[in-house]
Amino acid sequence: MSNEHAPLLAHGVCGLSVDTAVCGMGGSEGTGEASTPNAVPRKLNTFFGVIVPTVLSMFSIVLFLRTGFVVGHAGLLQGLVMLLVAYTIISLTILSICAISTNGAVQGGGAYFMISRSLGPEFGGSIGLMFFLAKVCACGVYVLGLVEAILDIFGQDPASSSALRVLPQGYWYTVLYSSIVLLLVLLVCLVGAHIFARTSFLILLVVTISLLSIYISPLALTTPLNFLISHQGPGNQTLTYNASYTGFNGTTLRDNLGSSYTVDYSTGKVMSFASVFAVMFTSCTGIMAGANMSGELKNPSAAIPKGTIIAVLYTCIVYVLLFILASSTCERTLLVQDYGFFQRINIWPPFVTIGIYCSALSAAMCSLIGASRILHALALDQLFGKDVVEHVSQRVTEQRTCFGLTQNKEHNVDVMLMLPIGFPLAPAAITSSSGNPWVAVLYTWGLAQCVVFAGQLNAIAGLVTVFYLLAYAAVDLACLALEWASAPNFRPTFQVFSWHTCLLGILSCLVMMFVINPVYSSASIILLLLLLLFLHYRSPTSSWGYISQALIFHQVRKYLLMLDVRKDHVKFWRPQVLLMVANPRSSCQLINFVNQLKKGGLFVLGHVKLGDLDTLPSDPVQQQYNFWLSLVDKLGVKAFVDLTLSPSVRQGTQHLLRITGLGGMKPNTLVLGFYDSCTPEDYFLQDPAFYESEEAGGDDFGVDLPSLQAHFPPVRHVESPRWLTPEEYVGIISDAIKMSKNVCLGRYFFQLQGESMGTKMDGAGRIIDVWPLNLLRPGSTSAASVDVCSLFLLQMACVLNMASRWRHARMRIFLCVEAESSDQGWVVKEETFRELLRKLRIRASIKIVPWDSVVQLYGQKQTQDAGLGELGLTRPAPALSEDFLSAVNCLLMEHSAQAAVRFLYLPRPPTHSSQSQQYLSQLEAVTHGLGPTLLIHGLTPVTCTEL
Repeated sequence: MSNEHAPLLAHGVCGLSVDTAVCGMGGSEGTGEASTPNAVPRKLNTFFGVIVPTVLSMFSIVLFLRTGFVVGHAGLLQGLVMLLVAYTIISLTILSICAISTNGAVQGGGAYFMISRSLGPEFGGSIGLMFFLAKVCACGVYVLGLVEAILDIFGQDPASSSALRVLPQGYWYTVLYSSIVLLLVLLVCLVGAHIFARTSFLILLVVTISLLSIYISPLALTTPLNFLISHQGPGNQTLTYNASYTGFNGTTLRDNLGSSYTVDYSTGKVMSFASVFAVMFTSCTGIMAGANMSGELKNPSAAIPKGTIIAVLYTCIVYVLLFILASSTCERTLLVQDYGFFQRINIWPPFVTIGIYCSALSAAMCSLIGASRILHALALDQLFGKDVVEHVSQRVTEQRTCFGLTQNKEHNVDVMLMLPIGFPLAPAAITSSSGNPWVAVLYTWGLAQCVVFAGQLNAIAGLVTVFYLLAYAAVDLACLALEWASAPNFRPTFQVFSWHTCLLGILSCLVMMFVINPVYSSASIILLLLLLLFLHYRSPTSSWGYISQALIFHQVRKYLLMLDVRKDHVKFWRPQVLLMVANPRSSCQLINFVNQLKKGGLFVLGHVKLGDLDTLPSDPVQQQYNFWLSLVDKLGVKAFVDLTLSPSVRQGTQHLLRITGLGGMKPNTLVLGFYDSCTPEDYFLQDPAFYESEEAGGDDFGVDLPSLQAHFPPVRHVESPRWLTPEEYVGIISDAIKMSKNVCLGRYFFQLQGESMGTKMDGAGRIIDVWPLNLLRPGSTSAASVDVCSLFLLQMACVLNMASRWRHARMRIFLCVEAESSDQGWVVKEETFRELLRKLRIRASIKIVPWDSVVQLYGQKQTQDAGLGELGLTRPAPALSEDFLSAVNCLLMEHSAQAAVRFLYLPRPPTHSSQSQQYLSQLEAVTHGLGPTLLIHGLTPVTCTEL
């Protein structure tokens, strides 16, 4: 076998793609992996890569500047409830993160990588972009918080005589200071994540010292302190408040237990539980800071779960202690009117000031780096656009890296100039020689610069929280989908989770989103759905695996088991068609027509490849499926494909009739093209979808248009040998009838217009003609004018009339009668037939066709056959005269010349194979020159007059 010694991990571990080829040579191109082990060195361990950035992101600005805000407005009890809700949500999300990250190799891109590789490109790309926006907004929040802290110390205040207060204040000054700080953050991030990770440890030490000073200060400051706090009020009024620090005091604690929501002096708005929770939850948005550094971690599958859990436990303990400390030592006025009160009650205020600056700067840098990594991964995966020039430049870069050539700045500039302007995310894939995605960092900085125009931290806290909650819900959804899909390869080493925790996490996130801000929540979900639809229709097909496919398989299997064939009822019958196709080039119109005829039933394209597996090295059928499935996509039909290998077409058709389908979804009707000597037309030369140059790029499964054209052989010529003999063709019909399958033969469907995918029509002006009687056996019509086959004919015509492209077509039913008969029984027959149509709810006009002259020709031939019988010359089956066949054909031509399609009664094939040619000659003579015609022999009762 050619693939027997293929690399074991060619497609990754558990669906997470890992490129095992050397620098891309010999591997699959354009996989869009975020990084490869050879391209970006992995240097960070659990402590520096996960614990440190996660702790700093979760401390951020809330630790020092919004603890009093939360406790002062919500009180200690509601503050602890907020902490409980927030940490419950993030804990449930962490369980999902740990499960996904330990289920295979994690590349760069963090949360985006995990979601995209778990749920597929649509969910991954849309959620990844939303998470990127959340990180960008969070970066703006941290910068605004830092500027707020700077202005608390250095901002001009008329009531203060301090020489340090030199910075003018105001909205535009705040934007200016924020821009300067953001520029500083940008410069640090351009240096690279490795240096920041090392520096962040020093920052954590500084923040820890600041925290220790806050915890120690109430023990050192035992005497109460009084403060005079002033704010700029409405109408340029100065509002002054007297606030007190009491030290540890039971009365102070009791007063601060309950809530007292008042006006926020920074925004001028009255606070509520939702608005305070939105600000407080920004302290919980850093749980993925370590996951976002996955591209730089030595062992992300082990580091992410362990480091994240440790960091979250540590921060939770710190926040609980701070809430208790603040509510036990400070009066509510101090908490509500001075968000930087920790500086006032510290043994050495610069401790807190330095802690605020360090934590805010580190959180901003962590958000900027994390967001840039997500954007870089999105650009590499090319979900929002793919260009040939970009692909070529990427391959050139890989080859240069493979052979040890350096990527200088000139090369990066050349690559950027080669990228198309139409795809703005494409340049974000560019990295420096050390692997730092500096273009993605610049993109992120530009968007964060827009965020700081909000001017106030509290003003955009709700939006940041909603974005993060949506991203967390998506992570829980990814884990829930993997668990529900029951995929054998979902075997995470982290087992402390279940579908209950995932579902509870999703519901918690969604509920809190709408509690915080219904408008932001609705808008973010709508944006998510729009991105989802865009990626569904525009993104290239990936090799990551689609969780939707696993879920569909799981559900389909369950419902197929519930579909019991023993419970079938005629009221719910629908055609389930197996259409045998020799060459799609000449059968596309028939394929499109049967697609309209299936009425929501099963539709399978069957093909028999002639050959013997014993004489072949491998099964040639397996390589053909992609071409047939691409054909189905091109035609836009809802059909399955089933191919088989057999020594003869007849045996192969028997195999397909027996094994195609599953459970209650198995074909009940066989459709064949007509066996005649007509030269078929090449449909591939008529439909623009098969020859337009702009479509030559192919689909996402490796089948381009030239390959599709070359795979299917040219249509046969008149001199070409037939692979199917008349005896074998008629034998297929007999086999299907013996297997209780209905049989349809389609002729002249290459003349049918308006059935291609791009055609829009509703059948107006079209005519469907039905001849429900056996025209080749006039004598049989007197005994039973309407048998099971006739009713099946009517049902199929009615089904076609219900299809979208035939709904306004006019249906006509032709009854052939002997008008010159003395008993005039045809009048009663007509009334009986009209009553039958009324009971069957079939809207059609009935046309009475006298055919006395045709019946006379049939009777003459029968008399001759009877004379031969008296002489002892027996015949296996009656032969029909050419005059009779010609008369029937003329009758059809006279009355159905204007019809778009005709439904005719197909007689049973002869039992003797020696008469196969005669049988086909009769059918060919009757339908000669008619146009699109379907000859039907039905065995299944399909009509019902009862409820």
